[in-house]
Amino acid sequence: MRVSRIIPPPGPPRTLALAQLTNSVGDGAYYVCSVLYFSRVIGLSPTRIGAALTIGWALGAVVGVPLGHLADRRGPRGIAILMSLATGVAIASLLFVRTYPAFLAAVCLYTCCQCGLAAARQALLAGLVEPARRTETRAYLQSTVNAGLALGAALGGIALQLDNEAAYLSALAMDAVTFLLAAWVLGRLPAPDKQLPSPGRPAGRALTVLRDRPYALVSLLNMVMLLYMPLLSVVLPLWIVQRTGAPGWTVSALLVLNTLTVVLFQVRMAARVTGLRSAARAVRQAGVVLLLACVCFAVSAAGTSAWLPVLVLLLAACVQVFGEMLLGSGSWEIGFALAPADKQGQYQGFYGAGTAVARLIGPLLLTTLILSWGTGGWLVVGALFLGAGLAMEPAVRWAQARRPAEMRESAPVRD
Repeated sequence: MRVSRIIPPPGPPRTLALAQLTNSVGDGAYYVCSVLYFSRVIGLSPTRIGAALTIGWALGAVVGVPLGHLADRRGPRGIAILMSLATGVAIASLLFVRTYPAFLAAVCLYTCCQCGLAAARQALLAGLVEPARRTETRAYLQSTVNAGLALGAALGGIALQLDNEAAYLSALAMDAVTFLLAAWVLGRLPAPDKQLPSPGRPAGRALTVLRDRPYALVSLLNMVMLLYMPLLSVVLPLWIVQRTGAPGWTVSALLVLNTLTVVLFQVRMAARVTGLRSAARAVRQAGVVLLLACVCFAVSAAGTSAWLPVLVLLLAACVQVFGEMLLGSGSWEIGFALAPADKQGQYQGFYGAGTAVARLIGPLLLTTLILSWGTGGWLVVGALFLGAGLAMEPAVRWAQARRPAEMRESAPVRD
């Protein structure tokens, strides 16, 4: 594997990747330790923790669009720096809260800043990288994020092993510091050139994305495809423990396999996408591949041997991560290419809200389907992936047809 397939080229892509790597290391430790910190140190019940996170991500999905619009108006670099600093402050506040209202307020601040940061960073990428290189750059960033999360999770594992208040406090403090460092790295980027209003879309109309029905449709389909995230992080560990004879370490093995595969091969996969047509085709193929992965996961419950489920699960994980990389490559191109150049912030905020919504509704929906229905549930979930993947091509054609002719010339389809 060539280093050039992992490390982005010099310039803004490399600086953006460094910022992503910095805070993703902290995020990895946070994801591993946060729930235990909330329950053992703050003293909250699982129900209260879940309710706060649900409220927080729901609010974050809503405010992502206006925060993205603010990035369009005030400049994405400044808003990205502000959101990164605010995220660090939100995490730092969790070190001191000991009451539920304070915890809820800190969680809501954290999720809102995370969604705003995601929108601003995407707008910053769109403003600093030419359209032909955006999907490639986004693939580099995804590889970087996975590498950072893996490293952070390993550091968080040390805190889990120590299992005391000081260790958990250290893990969360590290996460807060990484967001402050990421803000400093983002400050090293140049400010993007101010974009003129897109033809046919008056500059005075705020939040245009809320009236863009074709873009809303592709965002909805993308959100359905993003259900693979809670499928991996929430449902699959429960499925392995409750429904298969595979040992518990299989959960970690599958997560490591997923992370390393994305780090090594996501950029290579993204090179296959060269425009809207190939992007929509990649999402369609992702729907088929994710259906096959669901079938393989369902088969893992068959038999009584301990090793056969492990082999089936490893095969299913390989199929799933292939579909995940196909989806990412196509989805990023679609999200960027169909957004007006001067409104990338609000459009990316709207498109990125699918991640928050998938995390919000996915755990309950998928655990109900899969853990209650078993094989039938896996097939239903696979059918959702297939249906959304097949529907993406006509949805993209509709969105492209609705774009003004002048806009099509400024962001041409390259294949």
